[in-house]
Amino acid sequence: MSSKPKIVMPTDEEDAAINRGIATDPDTYEVSADEMMAMKPLGKRGRGRPRLGNTKELVSIRYDAEVLEAFRASGEGWQTRMNSALKEWLRTHRP
Repeated sequence: MSSKPKIVMPTDEEDAAINRGIATDPDTYEVSADEMMAMKPLGKRGRGRPRLGNTKELVSIRYDAEVLEAFRASGEGWQTRMNSALKEWLRTHRP
């Protein structure tokens, strides 16, 4: 059994009624083909949050349980604080 909702398309009569309503709405604005092209996302990334200058890299890493527990216990934002702690360590140490 699929959990996806079933999409029910309007009948021809319903579609015509919708279009009549759109045509009579004074606030409706039909976007031109040129305007649509200008709205298309550029580049590979497309939509979403703009890229930051200092992007982060997704990695898989294993830490001791007590290290994770300590950072997680500090509440929301623990991953950012963990990153900051590692950066601070790098200021005085070399891996």
